[in-house]
Amino acid sequence: QVQLVESGGGLVQNGASLRLSCATSGRTASTYAMGWFRHAPGKEREFVAAIGWRGLGIAYADSVKGRFTISRDNAENTLYLQMNSLKPEDTAVYYCAADRDYSRLRSVVGDYWGQGTQVTVSS
Repeated sequence: QVQLVESGGGLVQNGASLRLSCATSGRTASTYAMGWFRHAPGKEREFVAAIGWRGLGIAYADSVKGRFTISRDNAENTLYLQMNSLKPEDTAVYYCAADRDYSRLRSVVGDYWGQGTQVTVSS
């Protein structure tokens, strides 16, 4: 069993930066691939970024490539998402998820999900 708790969301202006954190717990959490996803009103939940359990195999959605950076610190049991140059269209609830299969995360599938943290970017 893996528990995930996101934090770091908030209200920022266009062009600002935020860093999201996802604290993990559970004996085997560090062996899971992990990802970030977002869900905006009126849209389906979408993939944002994923990272393999060793910190390799990083992938990003085209919409965030070059602006967002995913990383993990297995010693601290934490997943991060550094978000720079935020735009109003980045407004959404952001979720982290964990799965044994990295490829499933790219399909917005995960064994374990956090409760989400709201990110709002004003124009």
